[in-house]
Amino acid sequence: MRPVSTVILGTGSYAPSRVLTNADLAKQVDTSEEWIVSRTGIRERRMAAADESTSDMAAKAGAKALEDAGLAAADIDLLIVATVTPDLVMPACACIVQRKLAIPHHAACFDLNAACSGFIYALDTACAMISSGRYKHALVIGAEKFSAILDWKDRSTCILFGDGAGATVIGGSETPNIGLLATKLGAYGESVDLLYIPAGGSDQPATPASIAAGDHCVKMKGKEVFKFAVRAMEEAARDILEQEGLTADHIDCVIPHQANLRIIEAISQYLKLPMDRFFINLDRYGNTSAASVPIALDEARRAGRIKRGDLTLMVAFGAGLTYGSALIRW
Repeated sequence: MRPVSTVILGTGSYAPSRVLTNADLAKQVDTSEEWIVSRTGIRERRMAAADESTSDMAAKAGAKALEDAGLAAADIDLLIVATVTPDLVMPACACIVQRKLAIPHHAACFDLNAACSGFIYALDTACAMISSGRYKHALVIGAEKFSAILDWKDRSTCILFGDGAGATVIGGSETPNIGLLATKLGAYGESVDLLYIPAGGSDQPATPASIAAGDHCVKMKGKEVFKFAVRAMEEAARDILEQEGLTADHIDCVIPHQANLRIIEAISQYLKLPMDRFFINLDRYGNTSAASVPIALDEARRAGRIKRGDLTLMVAFGAGLTYGSALIRW
């Protein structure tokens, strides 16, 4: 039987113990606490240990989400990991997480790459698969070890990103008009070169020259990405509200991608929603890419910012350039 609604049954998150402050970064590159905070709102970020992988963080967040949902690993028949920093090129990081959590062999496991929009893409995918009636419980994880793909001499990127993981457990419900109400996904593929990693794929396999040139690290055109982020997140928020016949006043909490405080402030002004409706933790974590939204979602729930009956808007943008939004009724 197909469920009437798809709902979030539990959430969890994990952040590594090592804290990298702006003062620490000022010892490595030409920057300062004031410069970073004024331009991004970030004060510190978490860094995974050398022997701590993306799958390690994903499994820890996933275990917390399962506990919150009151389910066991044996109850999961669908596992999706949104990431751009998998442990290996193959197999999927999801298969490694499956092993670490002892999720049954009959579960479908795969990765999804939509960069910082990845969790919203994965959430929509999981909900659609559950709505089909073919799957019962999904574990959806956004996890990144971004520290592994940064050029630590490039202050335009190394100050922005952090490591971590966030997870949700998704299931069906016979109650109408709750859970995931709508999503809006899109991409501007013509802007691929604004935020990307040049080498390491099949187009430019690794060579001594590419490694020496730092082509396996993130490259970003910051000003152009900033402009896109504001436009895309505004569009994603506007379209999904119009689609559902809602206004911004209906939104109880906004969970934005935690990339830059100035971007979030621009969305706040556009929606005419006060900043206290937005949940913000980027000052402590920086941009954790696909982990950004689910970490914030978990912390918002545990802080009491999300209550039964509330309407939550999630919105993100990422490399691709991708964007996405989702509306959830709790």
